[in-house]
Amino acid sequence: MVEAAEQNGGGESTFTVIVAAVANLGIALAKAVAGVISGSSAMLSEAAHSVADTVTEVLLLTALKRSEKPADEDHPLGYGPERYIWALLAAVATFVGGAVFSIYDGIHTLVAGEELGDPLVSYIVLAVAFVLEGYSLRTGARQARGEAERIGAPFKRYLRHTPDTAVKAVVMEDSAALIGLLFAAGGLLGGQLTGSDVWDGIASLCIGGLLLYVAWVLGRSNAELLIGRPLPKPTRERIRAELLAVEHVEAVLELTTLVQGPREALVAAKVDFRDVSTAAQIEWACEQAEQRLREAFPAVSRVYLDPTPGYAQRRTEGLNPWP
Repeated sequence: MVEAAEQNGGGESTFTVIVAAVANLGIALAKAVAGVISGSSAMLSEAAHSVADTVTEVLLLTALKRSEKPADEDHPLGYGPERYIWALLAAVATFVGGAVFSIYDGIHTLVAGEELGDPLVSYIVLAVAFVLEGYSLRTGARQARGEAERIGAPFKRYLRHTPDTAVKAVVMEDSAALIGLLFAAGGLLGGQLTGSDVWDGIASLCIGGLLLYVAWVLGRSNAELLIGRPLPKPTRERIRAELLAVEHVEAVLELTTLVQGPREALVAAKVDFRDVSTAAQIEWACEQAEQRLREAFPAVSRVYLDPTPGYAQRRTEGLNPWP
């Protein structure tokens, strides 16, 4: 999956996020006006939802730009993981700005009640918002599907494991937005048919619960990448095979991989070289191994190989089988 992101580049992700941000900002203003006019707590919850999404997109754009900074003396491994810090803050913004407000507003409506106004404006805003959110979702889903097809992975599996959390956030948030619009429309319709504001309060609670789920999934994904996630097992096996195919390499004793970004991964390995190999041969074998890995996996930006005595040699020398 990291390979696909490398081939795709970061420009498409930036465009996807910008489209989502512009759509959500306009929708948030329209929903807020409609909520005030109609007196619908569900519409106000949806306005909070769109505001939270807009803040999320701004944070994701910050993540994309800051993570592109090249490595320097103070950050020798680059700034790739910084995108996951900002993306984690975006998940928190979804929780605080959208979920908490929606749940509070829903409970307040059920307890204190509300005076329902003319829902016509709200219906019009919901219809326009559905079209705009649908377009934003289409943009994000098209990018995610294209990347999934390039690596031969099912769309759902790619979306669950992709290190490009910006695209994942856009797809999940826009999907939640469409479902939230249906909840809001249901609350308006229920209140219009029954004259009861209970339906509107329930719709707000449903919107809040939906946002809680999205914030939890995105927060967990970014936290996992911040802690350190390896490349997928099939990719690790291919890396091991590439190393073993290098002349003078006897065994790969330990292999460590780390995803540092959608287009960046680190590979480190303890390698047992042939005992009869000279120092020069081992040096060139390391160079050849790095070249093979970079050609086979363009996203592998850093390769560190540690010549290590094999198990048999360590026992012969009276050392522990494993350092």
